[in-house]
Amino acid sequence: MKLSIFGAGYVGLTFAACLAEAGHDVLCADADAGRIEGLQQGRMPLHEPGLEALVAEGLAAGTLRFTADERAASLHGDVLFIVVNTPADAEGDVDLRHVMAVARSIGQHRDRGAVVVCKSTAPVGTAEQVEAVLQAALSQRGAAHRIAVAVNPEFLREGSAVRDCRQPDRVVIGATDAAAIDLLTRFYEPFVRDPAKQLLVMDRRSAELTKYAANAMLATRISFMNEMARVAAHAGADIEMVRRGIGSDRRIGPDFLQAGAGYGGSCLAKDVRALRHAADREGYPLRILSAVEAANHEQKGRLFDLMTHHFEGNIANKTIALWGLAFKPDTDDMRDAPSLVLLERLWAAGARVQVHDPAAMPNARAIVGGRVERGDVLWCDTPDDALQGADVLALVTEWPAFRRPDFARIAGALKTPAIFDGRNVYDAAEVEAAGIAYYGIGRGRSVLR
Repeated sequence: MKLSIFGAGYVGLTFAACLAEAGHDVLCADADAGRIEGLQQGRMPLHEPGLEALVAEGLAAGTLRFTADERAASLHGDVLFIVVNTPADAEGDVDLRHVMAVARSIGQHRDRGAVVVCKSTAPVGTAEQVEAVLQAALSQRGAAHRIAVAVNPEFLREGSAVRDCRQPDRVVIGATDAAAIDLLTRFYEPFVRDPAKQLLVMDRRSAELTKYAANAMLATRISFMNEMARVAAHAGADIEMVRRGIGSDRRIGPDFLQAGAGYGGSCLAKDVRALRHAADREGYPLRILSAVEAANHEQKGRLFDLMTHHFEGNIANKTIALWGLAFKPDTDDMRDAPSLVLLERLWAAGARVQVHDPAAMPNARAIVGGRVERGDVLWCDTPDDALQGADVLALVTEWPAFRRPDFARIAGALKTPAIFDGRNVYDAAEVEAAGIAYYGIGRGRSVLR
């Protein structure tokens, strides 16, 4: 099948590469000409395991092509997927300009019928707006092509997006047009093991809300566990034991129950904010989501609070080694990353940081590089380099390279050996046996009151 993908960001690029791998003829368009030129030459604009090889294979096979020409993309596909960015401001108001610009372009250039699929995360009712923009553009030039608009939210996880795209646990199709439903159902059947259970067909508004509700639930689970971690710390309990205890309950399950330094990334924070904002605007505030946001905001300061406690309030002129900057492992995404909050608070308190991340340092430097004074930060090539001359170590992102370190070597490198485990990766007893003070999140040790 001929497919057009509008958007070569994290979701659009992964989706395009996986569809090309499946044998479809994919044309991926993006308004960023520089990004398109780089992709045409095999340069990746982001870090995602397995994606670079998949893009290279698609380019070599000719099943995957890139263009900055929206007209070409509008004419190419039998199905056209809108996968452009939908940023939300600090209040949660979602910017749909990119989505509507693509809809307008399709309406201006399309010379035959098609199915347009809204895959970008967007507020309830967006598909109806896309349909109106399309029809207005078609009518303006006297065209009468039948273009159905469907909703197909994405549920890819950064760090495992290729796998999630190849083997989704479910596919949500929001549509009212029978032909569009039939086409998309047949299109997705090869990607799932049990189409009867995994292909979920519903109306468009329900599909749009499903995406927001899913991310809101995940964010709620994380914030709930971070709240329980505070209880555990004060009660002398270990939140990791609690996590096992409740995660083994089939009604609850183990996923998204890890206490830590707070959630970040391109989805959870933005989508919770957008859903809360939309509800506020309609006059029915979502009190649970307001609490989720507040808890997450407070949690991002937890590591700094533990450090301040450890240094008895005198953190100025201390050097902190930071392992990890990205909001999660296997990505270079710094959006809403907890590390940014920690960095800003450390600098404001007069501390110096030595940081290492396997993938995210270029993005981190672009965000904070112009806002720090010389000497505030040292960007290190290796984890060991970050330790040299540091007072203590903070683990912020649980990259595989950080999971099994040599604690004796860490103890020898740090001036005042202490580890602030922002992801509860380490065994506290093993760390302490090496002569290192251990501070976890709700582990019942080094309690902050």
